[in-house]
Amino acid sequence: MGFEPFRTFPPTIVTEPSPFNASIPDAKLVKLHELVKAAEVGPVTYEGLQQDRRYGITRDWLNNAKEQWQRFDWKAVEKEINSFPNYKAQIEHDGTIFDVHFLAIFSEAKSAVPALMLHGWPGSFMEFLPILRLLIRKYSPSTLPYHIVVPSLPGYAFSSPPPLDRDFRLEDVAQMIDTLMVQLGFGEGYAVQGGDIGSKVARVLGGVHRRAKAIHLNFGIMPDPGNIAPSEHNELEKDGLVRAREFAPLALSLSTNPLALLAWIGEKFLDWTDEDPTLETIIEAVSLYWLTDCFATSIYPYRQLFTPGNIGAHENPTWHINKPLGFSWFPKEIAPVPRNWIATTGDLVFFRQHQRGGHFAAIEHPEVLLKDFEDFLRQVWSTS
Repeated sequence: MGFEPFRTFPPTIVTEPSPFNASIPDAKLVKLHELVKAAEVGPVTYEGLQQDRRYGITRDWLNNAKEQWQRFDWKAVEKEINSFPNYKAQIEHDGTIFDVHFLAIFSEAKSAVPALMLHGWPGSFMEFLPILRLLIRKYSPSTLPYHIVVPSLPGYAFSSPPPLDRDFRLEDVAQMIDTLMVQLGFGEGYAVQGGDIGSKVARVLGGVHRRAKAIHLNFGIMPDPGNIAPSEHNELEKDGLVRAREFAPLALSLSTNPLALLAWIGEKFLDWTDEDPTLETIIEAVSLYWLTDCFATSIYPYRQLFTPGNIGAHENPTWHINKPLGFSWFPKEIAPVPRNWIATTGDLVFFRQHQRGGHFAAIEHPEVLLKDFEDFLRQVWSTS
């Protein structure tokens, strides 16, 4: 079964969104090909020869990636994207109209749970394509237990960039996403799943937006809350804390050279996973960023989250989640903090620790993340 039967809007919809098809102009594709072909890989260095990638990607990897990128067929990716139900909604926020791109599949079941799935960086809505495929294979439109909405966050992919005349923060994103759900007819409440930046938007939604009734995360970077003894951590969590300490937080330079962008993002896909994703997956992700000019507009959350003196999202008491909170723990996440740390940030009623998986869990192990989210919703939704 394809996606066509899952396109019927719920009867409660307030404002119908416009259908959307991804279509990058041919001239832009030609320009990208020319830039990739002309880009030079840097000279041989000691660091670039280390096969354990202790200093990042290897020179050989980048050479191979450049060759494959020159043969890459973006139109095939567009065809795949457009096989999913894509939409754009106009969202008014702070006097500005934004276009928000999203994918969605809708259920015919009256009891279906509206659910947001929020991507992170350097990811995109494409992270959740495997999960959407799993859902339409598992359910029919009449048995699908959820309405699934997968937005491109503002500044990412096909959504509008943040404004140029004022600061733009997680709170702004959360307000816009909440408005989107109201427009789609889910003003009575919805659940949220999020990783990386998406987890922080989910955190704000759960902390201050009444319609966000249940929050499931697979990322929770935060400092030591200071009141938990290290002896309370299991061995996986102790290893995770070592990994978290190794993670420490260009835009203009990376937006002018596609090979530099490939090196930067490619290194994240390789280092933040337990099994290297395919080169095709990495090139798809980098091409989307390049062709939608979104790298420079996608990193605004880091201005807020890593400015000295600011409190991070997950430890911010303003966004303490006083409603059902679920968490999926993956060992190769960039900051896999312990369960008892996460429990200080909300009403943690569901926690599942996995032996494999990393930062891109929706790509690496879509069946695992989907099962966690489904199990969480079965546990909490009737009382959320």
